[in-house]
This record gives sequence, C-alpha cells and structure tokens, in this order.
Amino acid sequence: MRPATPAKAQKPGERPAEPWRQRLIRSLLYGRNVDRAAKARARVGLAILAFASIYALIGGRLVMFAIGADAHSARRAAAQDVVATARPDIVDRNGAILATDVKAPSLFGEPRRIIDKDEAIELLTATVPDLDEAEVRERLSSRKGFVWLKREITPKQQQDIHKLGIPGIGFLRENKRVYPTGNEVAHLIGLVNIDNQGIAGMEKWLDNNGLADLHRAGFATDRLQKPIELSVDLRVEHALRDELLKAKEKFHAKAASGIISNVKTGEIVAMVSLPDFDPNNPKEAHDPDRINRLTTGVYEMGSTFKAFTLAMALDSGKINLNSSWDARGNLHYGKFTIHDSHMLGRFINTKEVFTYSSNIGAARIALGQGVEAHKAFLAKMGQLTRLRTELPESAAPLVPRRWGELNTVTIAFGQGLSVAPLQAVMGINALVNGGYLIPPTFLKRSEEEAAAMAKRVIKPETSDKMRYLMRLNAEIGTAKKADVPGYYIGGKTGTSEKVINGRYAKKRVLNSFTAIMPSDNPKYQILVMLDEPQALQETYGFITSGFNAVPTGGKVIARIAPLLGIEPRFDLPPSDRLILAASKTTQ
Repeated sequence: MRPATPAKAQKPGERPAEPWRQRLIRSLLYGRNVDRAAKARARVGLAILAFASIYALIGGRLVMFAIGADAHSARRAAAQDVVATARPDIVDRNGAILATDVKAPSLFGEPRRIIDKDEAIELLTATVPDLDEAEVRERLSSRKGFVWLKREITPKQQQDIHKLGIPGIGFLRENKRVYPTGNEVAHLIGLVNIDNQGIAGMEKWLDNNGLADLHRAGFATDRLQKPIELSVDLRVEHALRDELLKAKEKFHAKAASGIISNVKTGEIVAMVSLPDFDPNNPKEAHDPDRINRLTTGVYEMGSTFKAFTLAMALDSGKINLNSSWDARGNLHYGKFTIHDSHMLGRFINTKEVFTYSSNIGAARIALGQGVEAHKAFLAKMGQLTRLRTELPESAAPLVPRRWGELNTVTIAFGQGLSVAPLQAVMGINALVNGGYLIPPTFLKRSEEEAAAMAKRVIKPETSDKMRYLMRLNAEIGTAKKADVPGYYIGGKTGTSEKVINGRYAKKRVLNSFTAIMPSDNPKYQILVMLDEPQALQETYGFITSGFNAVPTGGKVIARIAPLLGIEPRFDLPPSDRLILAASKTTQ
C-alpha cells in the first residue's frame, strides 16, 4: 500500500492557503492588485446614499400627503361617489355676489379600515346626533372602500370627531354653494344639489352650457372660472320685491310677481315671483306654490293684450287713431255676449278703446282684421310658441286648437289665450321700442348686441302711436294712479277673471299692470301682477287692476327710477304734443 503524502507544513505567521475557487471569485469581483478596503468604504457609502434617497422619497411623499390630503381623498372618493365640484361666482350687473362657493368639511368612512364598527357607530352618532344610526351602520357594513356618512358638517363637529381618533373615519373639504342674498333673486339664480350640480335657474343653465363638461375633463377649478355677470340689478330687485311683498300683504293676494325689462336690449333688470324660497334651504324650493309664475306659469293676460290688438290694426293701415267703433250696446256673438266694464253707450274712437279699455271696441277691431291676420300677428310677436331664455324653466302658451272668429273676439281683449308673463313683456317691448322684437335675456347685453338679433315686427310710426296711447292712458285713463310726477310713464291695465271648474269666476281675478318709462323715449318696462287680490274699504269694494296693481306699479316706479338713472322732468307737455308731434304721422 502506497503511503499518504504528508501535508505541507504551515510556517508561523503565514496565512492558510486560499482554495482555488475563492481565488477565482475574488479575481472576478475585485480584479488584481486592488485596495479592497477602499472599495469596501465606497460600497458602504453607496449603500448609505441609496437608503438616504429612499427615506427622502418617503418623507417627501408624506409631506405631499399632509399638504394635499383633500386632493388625495377626493381622488379616492371620486372612484366611489360624486364629489362636490367648484362653480363660478354669479354676480349682478354691478358685481354684487349672488352665488359663490365656500369650503365645508364632509364626513366619510372607509369600511375596510374600521376595526370595531359598533364602537365607531356609537361614537359617531353620539357626537353628531342627526346621523341616522341605521343608515350609518348600513354604509359602514358595506364592502366599499369609501362611503359618505354626512355632507357639510360644522367645524365643531369635525373637531369633535377628529378627537375620537377612529381609524377609517376622515374628512373631505368640499365646495358648498351659498347664496348671500337669500330669497332676493331665488327664482332667477335657482339652486344646486348636494353635489354642487345645478338643478334649477341660472345654476342649471351653467351646467347645461359647458360647466358639467369642464368638470368631467378636470378643467373647472376655482382659479380657471370667471364670474357669470347677469343683467339683474340687485338694488332694483330689492325695491321691486319689497313693494310686491307689501302689496301681497295689503291686498291679501294669493301671489304677486313682477318684471323690469330694458326695452332696448331685452335685458331683465329684475324679476320677482312671490311666494319665493331661500336657495340656502332647498326644501322650500319643492313647494309647488313657490314656482316662478313669470316663466313657468301661463295666464290669460286680460286687457294688457289690447295693446297687441290695436297695434295690429294700426300697423295694417286699415284704421287710424280717430277711427270710430260702435260701443252703444253689448256685442252679441252667437250665444256669447261681450260687454264693457264701463258702458259708454256711444260710438268711440280708437284712442278711447284703449283709454277706457273697451272689450267691445277691441273685439270689433280684431274682427275687422280677420282671423288669419290676427293669428299671424300674434305669432310674429312671439305669443304663440314657447319662449326660450337662459332659464331652463319655461312653459308653452295655451293656444286654441281650432281658432275661429269667437277665439279672435275673446283673445282681442285678453281671454282665450294663455301666455307666460315674460312672453307678453317681450311683445310689449317691441310695441314701444320702435318696433323691434328682441329675445329677453338674463345676461348682460349691449344695445349693439341686441340690435344684431332684433327683428322688426311693426312700423316705427305704429310704435309711436302705441307709446302715445300708453301715455294717454296714464294721463286720463285707467293707469292714472301710477303716474309718478317727473317720470312721464305710460301704461295699460289688465283684469282677467280666472277659470274655476271650467267657468270664469268674477270674484277671483288675476290683475296686471304694464308700464313704460319715459313714454316719449322708453327705456324700461315694468310689469306688476297680483293673483286674487281682495277688496278693501279704500278700493270701494273693487278688485280691478286700477285699484291695486296700478298703485303698486306707481310705488315701484318711484323707487326704481332713480336707481336706473332716470332723471325726473317736470312740466312736460301732454302726449299728443310731445309724442305724436315728433312722429311721422299723427293719425
């Protein structure tokens, strides 16, 4: 047997021999003749730098989350629920804020992160008593990652809940819509829902005209939205509403409403419909008695419609201001009898038909024009189709299905055709502004912009005659109680019996009064309406427009004329010398 080779003896202080495998690995990693200590220090420094970068990144993200917690929560919430989005301010024509956004905290939960749901529910309902326990339990028991618990909580409630330290319960600062003016412009502004989305009035118009699309695209932020300027003047709105409230209470009326319109631009300077509501309290808006009667209601406008009848006939050239009409007795048409409130028992001229508001005279004038001409004229004046404005709420007029001579007879003095009051205002504007039909607007509009969309509907000389007739009515006719000295107003009254159970009720009327100022060069039209006013001792038992709507209109004019920049002028000549003398024709 061959003897084993003895191992090589290791000298004192000498390193043990390195296996060939380790030598190979060391050579590949470090190469030859390299200072391993320097290399090790470099690698330790690199590791320290890497860990420092990671911790800096984590710290930076934590700071970002702390600063932008709301935005992070909003992104997380958007996957599950709608988050209230930003809306532009709405201001009046002078810049007064009518609607704006404020930040309000809302309470949310993340059911998956809540450890003890029973404890969380008990603590939350004890802190916020108006939380519904069953509803909170149902939401926190869901498998959703995010649920709303209560929108728009108070800062104190937020502080109290925060102190509880419940895991999975948090807050999101949302945009809340507020209306500083309360009821003042409620029907015009409208309101929003809990998600800050417009559901009525100009708020809904905003969403329908691109705001909702901007939100979906992520561009509708607080800093990118310019205020929406309306045509309404808050000062004038307040004065109109105040006088209508007083009249509604004084005459025990069911409702009261009014419009002030710029006849040259179509701008609505003020619009009030009572009873109204506070858009900060959305529940009131659902009351069916609080509708906007000026756009969503349609009514028989009574004798104010005689202005259209006379304008039609005068514009045709078939009659003039001195044409004579038989008013010696009632007008019998089939089984129907047309009569006047104040029978004159004689022939009357065209001026007297308007001044004394003769139903008989208006009916004879309309019959003389013919059914088709009557229909065509009212269609041209925009009275037979739905009026479209920025407000989404509008109603179509009630037009007779079969329009015969009897319909022409009654519509001539304001019965048998129901229109929205704003629609009638648009038509009257055209009668007095020189003959141009201009669509009404609730946004600011210049006279140049209005002229570009205006449509001529009557001759200028016909408009002169209508302004003369309205001024004459304030001088000697049914509008005398509204003639405020210095403002040279003109007007037309209307008393329409309401249809109750298919029959006209004599004691339940809708009164209206439309006025223009100044009559020689109109700038504004004022419409005042009182629904079912009651007789008073001072009205001598009468409920007609001349005893309630007309004096109310006079009080409105006295208050708003200075606000609108109308300077008083005294000792002006009568209408035949100031208005007709300047017209191309006096007949």
